[in-house]
Amino acid sequence: MAEPVVSLRALSRRFHGPESPPVLDRIELDIAAGEFVALLGRSGSGKTTLLRTLAGLDLVTEGKAILPSRSAVVFQEPRLLPWKPVWQNVALGLRGSAARTRERALNALGEVELTHRAEAWPLTLSGGEAQRAGLARALVREPELLLLDEPFASLDALTRLRMQSLVSELWAAHRPAVLLVTHDVEEALLLASRVLVLANGRFIDDVAVPLPRPRRRSAPGFDALRLRLLAALGVDEDGHDAAAKAA
Repeated sequence: MAEPVVSLRALSRRFHGPESPPVLDRIELDIAAGEFVALLGRSGSGKTTLLRTLAGLDLVTEGKAILPSRSAVVFQEPRLLPWKPVWQNVALGLRGSAARTRERALNALGEVELTHRAEAWPLTLSGGEAQRAGLARALVREPELLLLDEPFASLDALTRLRMQSLVSELWAAHRPAVLLVTHDVEEALLLASRVLVLANGRFIDDVAVPLPRPRRRSAPGFDALRLRLLAALGVDEDGHDAAAKAA
C-alpha cells in the first residue's frame, strides 16, 4: 500500500459549540496515493462536512488531519465564471505566462474531449460539457487529491454513464487519490477501489472492491457487493427503507 496522502485521526466536527452533537465523530481515515475511494451515506450523515474538511475549507479543531498540498474539487454544479471563455475558466489561478497557462488549459480540455469548446462561453455548454470543463479545471492543477462532490447528480442517464467512464479513464492515466461522494451504490462500485459508508458521523462499513476493470454490473460479485452496501445504508434491494418496511 502506498503512503497515505490523507490521514485523519480522531477527527470530530461540531457546528454549535463544544457540547453540541458531532457531525463527524472521531473519524479515522487513510487514503493512499492513487487510491479511488467512494463515500456513501444518507443525507445528513456528514459526507459534505468530511469533503469540506479534506478540501481545507473547514478548520480542524478536534483531532488531527494530514492533507496534501495540492487538492482540487469538482462540485455538483460546475461553477464556471460566465464572463470568461471555457479555457480561461480552466486556467483560472494557474501561474506562468499567458501562453503557458493557455497551453496547459487546452491540454486539459483535450483530455476531456472539449478542445472544440475552448473559446465558448460557459452558458452555451450542455450539462455534460460544463462538468467536463470543471473536471479539466481540476486536473490541470495536477492534484494529489481529487474530490468529487456528486459531480454527475444533475446529468441525464446517458451523459452520466459517459462521465463515469471518462473519470475512470482519467484516474487511470493520472492516478491522483480520489474521494467520490455519491448517493449511487452502483456508481461507487463501478468506479472505486474501496467504498466507505458514513452514518451519524462515523464509518459503519469499509468495503474493498476487487472487481476487474473496466467494471460491468454483470461481473461476478458485483451484485453481492451492491446488496451489502444497500444493507449498510438501511435500504432493501428495491430501494425502500428497510426499517420502515420491517415496521
